[in-house]
Amino acid sequence: MAHPKRKISKTRRDKRRTHDKLVSKQLFHDPKTGEVSQYHRLNLETGMYKGMKVIEVNEEV
Repeated sequence: MAHPKRKISKTRRDKRRTHDKLVSKQLFHDPKTGEVSQYHRLNLETGMYKGMKVIEVNEEV
């Protein structure tokens, strides 16, 4: 097995791990429907994206 020749300091180790953090997804409150959803996502219930009708939604009850 490979072993390091020198001990890696805590600072150097932590510099390598700076991008390994969890980031929460950005959410926004839709003024028309009142729902909270992610940015750049199509609303499948209404078929709207950025205030424009993109797809037709079948309303089956």
